Amino acid sequence: MALDYRKCAQEIVDHIGGRENVAQAAHCATRLRLVIKDNDKVDKKYIEDVEGVKGLFESNGQLQIIIGTGTVNKVYDEFLSITGMSEATKDDVKAAAAAKQPLWKRLLKPIGDVFVPILPAIVASGLMMGLVEALGKAIPSFSGSDWYAFLDMIANTAFAFLPVIVAISASRVFGGNIFLGAVVGLSMVHTNLLNGWNVANTEAINSFFGVTDGVIPSWHLFGPILPIRQTGYQGHVIPVIIAVYLMCKIENWLHKHVPEMLDLFIVPLCTVLSTCLLTFTIIGPIFAQLETWVLQGAELLVHNPLGAAVMGALYPWTVVMGLHHMYNVIEAGMLGSVGLNTWMPIASAANFAQFGACLAVGLKAKNNKTKVVAVPSSLSAALGITEPAIFGVNLRFFKPFICAMVGGIAGSFFGAITGIGATAYGVTGIPGYLTIDKPLQYTILLAISGGIAFALTWTLWKEPEADVQKAKESEKKPAEPASPAAAPEKSAAGQVVDDVPLGLGNVIITSSAGDIMKPINGTVIPYTKIQDETFASGALGQGVGIEPEGEIVYAPVEGVISSVAGTNHAVGITGPNDQELLIHVGVDTVMMNGDGFTTYVKEGDSVKVGQPLLKFDSAKIRAAGHPDTVVVLLTNSDDYEDVRYGENLKK
Repeated sequence: MALDYRKCAQEIVDHIGGRENVAQAAHCATRLRLVIKDNDKVDKKYIEDVEGVKGLFESNGQLQIIIGTGTVNKVYDEFLSITGMSEATKDDVKAAAAAKQPLWKRLLKPIGDVFVPILPAIVASGLMMGLVEALGKAIPSFSGSDWYAFLDMIANTAFAFLPVIVAISASRVFGGNIFLGAVVGLSMVHTNLLNGWNVANTEAINSFFGVTDGVIPSWHLFGPILPIRQTGYQGHVIPVIIAVYLMCKIENWLHKHVPEMLDLFIVPLCTVLSTCLLTFTIIGPIFAQLETWVLQGAELLVHNPLGAAVMGALYPWTVVMGLHHMYNVIEAGMLGSVGLNTWMPIASAANFAQFGACLAVGLKAKNNKTKVVAVPSSLSAALGITEPAIFGVNLRFFKPFICAMVGGIAGSFFGAITGIGATAYGVTGIPGYLTIDKPLQYTILLAISGGIAFALTWTLWKEPEADVQKAKESEKKPAEPASPAAAPEKSAAGQVVDDVPLGLGNVIITSSAGDIMKPINGTVIPYTKIQDETFASGALGQGVGIEPEGEIVYAPVEGVISSVAGTNHAVGITGPNDQELLIHVGVDTVMMNGDGFTTYVKEGDSVKVGQPLLKFDSAKIRAAGHPDTVVVLLTNSDDYEDVRYGENLKK
């Protein structure tokens, strides 16, 4: 019997709160994508039972209702007819979903989006700078050699041309041509300009727009009233981001208004010329000065032991809220202006305190499940990846999180007193030794922060009685014969994983959006072989099934948890480049009402590759008559034309 598209659409409208509760609506090849104003008005259970609906989930602020290829477009047409809404694109829906976010999140998100992709370049340069400087001090003759000069040049490249790297990344984020962005960035460090680092040492009359006495050359494009100093912006990042944001707005406006036959000639020319003119006359002078004041304030804060202590306490909360990338602006500015990142010791103290607290939980806990999560997570935190420790252990029990805050306060206080600094950002914990300028003091800082957090957690934290009772009950049960297991391997997050190889090359889904790793050990089968019509049909996207050999599912990508099933058997993740991933344990396991499932994450959590997501009991699933296949699907695979899936695609 053919589906009644009108009836299906009407039932959906009636149970999402009506037309007035929908901000935007679009569809892709398989799903309705709706931006809902008030999620409390949505009757998800009813919608799941509507004839024609194969499932629904939330991702990136969207309610996505799965209907299927060839059908969704007809239901969407009826949806528009019923609601009176106009047709929208997926980009319109994404924009509407983003607009629902709080203002402070919308303002801070682009900062993280700009800086996260360039971290490898900054980390590589910082590590090399630290190594070269250490070799120069250890071997005086080496510091005067050609090898030292060559390596020093390579190490400094990323910082000397930081505005160019930032400009390219910002162009991607703001939707502009990355090569035009590169030109704008290059113009700000052009060799014809006075090097930005030398400006402070050059005589000039002190005024806001830089009226000079002839030492610093100026352009007089608008006569003598508004001289424009010919100075570079080496070490600056805020003026670059603002300039590229403006460039992207100008470029996109011109694309819409310039005739297509003239677009290639007029748009790039007018975009670069107008952006550079505004940059050197207004954006550069004003925002460079503002950035200088921000950096001076940050340096005063972290050099003041009390200010550093406050930030040591607040830092883990910014990680929880996903705001810690905003510090990259300050750290990059410090490296660009004075060559030393004095913010890094605060981050290191706060992160290593999370290690100490998490390790104490792992060693003190009697419940084996807690130990399995806590000990590997603490090792990850020691390497600077704190999300597993924070979300999986410390914040869940909360008291260890508070103890870690105290450790972070003490370590940050000591770091400010001793004036510790680093030659890079993005590296904390034990790897921080490669960039730190005072290794002995840094060792003491780690010992203080980690030690205090460990001692306080060991003393004050008490394992929940229910967990203790479970541990006692498990001890009474006869031990099951051990099955052969693969040797432990390290995940991309540096976390030791006991039953799943998450190393490079173990890719099970790949596309132009990126790679998805294997989240649990076992035999991989194509999604078409999964014992469920909905999964096998591809209605939920392409991917694989895994016949599991373990019982813990780990994050296969870095991203944000977009949904957690109320019965704990499924998790949604929004990964890099808007990948929408669904991990579903078992077939029809929703009928088990959560029995045998435990989740370690919640909606909105940030996760790293290798972080534990959920645990399941295979024996209970099979006893309930369900296959325990772990389903891994790229639910928006129809957005990409080059999706491949299988075992070890890049091995």
